Order: sequence, then C-alpha cells, then structure tokens
Amino acid sequence: MAENNNNLDLTVYEKHYSEDKFWDKVKAVAKSAGSKLIYSALVLYYAAQSDKTPKWAKTTIYGALGYLILPVDLIPDFIPMVGFGDDLSVIVAATALVAMNITDDVKKQARQKLSDWFGEDAIKEATEEK
Repeated sequence: MAENNNNLDLTVYEKHYSEDKFWDKVKAVAKSAGSKLIYSALVLYYAAQSDKTPKWAKTTIYGALGYLILPVDLIPDFIPMVGFGDDLSVIVAATALVAMNITDDVKKQARQKLSDWFGEDAIKEATEEK
C-alpha cells in the first residue's frame, strides 16, 4: 500500500525510519508536539512491533514514522503552532489505514508509555475525541 488517500507516498519516508531515530525524535519533541501526536506515534510503533501486523501495514507504519523522524518535511517542525500539523496528519492517516491491525494490547502499551512519561492526564488529553 504505497499511497494514502491524500496521494502522499509514505514509502519514500520508510528509509528514514529506525528504532533509535524514532525514540530520539519522540523524546526530543514530546512536549512541543503534544500528547495526541506522541500517543498516535506510539500506537503505530507498537503495532509495527507486533507479530500480528502484516508486512503491508508495517510498511505504511514505517513510512509514517519515517516522515515524523525526518526534520525537514512539508512544514518544518521548528515552526511554532503549525510545525507538527503535517506530521499529525500523516500519523492519523497511517493509523486509519492500518486501524484493523491496532489491537487493544497495542493501545495499552502506548497508553502505558505515555503515562510513564507524562502522567494519566496525558492519556485523557491524547485519547479524547474533539
């Protein structure tokens, strides 16, 4: 699955993904990116780690996480207020594409990591519907 509904080819970003780069980026931008983006990225990360997730879904996930990791993307991350908007859009689109492979266990792992870093309030903020 090379493209999402917005014709963004995530496979070109897959080469930018590595586990170390993912954790470095998440830790570096966690506060400024917001709990919604971090939670969604963690959900994708843990889904990719699951043996139950098929290869096509992992390719989509790694592409989205590679886009998140890449410092220069459509809207550079350092721009206040909007810098992570494109990253969140890509992460949300990838999540929608692989939603059937996101198990309750994956969500639990993501919530636990978010709670460890930011407390229970971050989970409520990240998972509430707006």
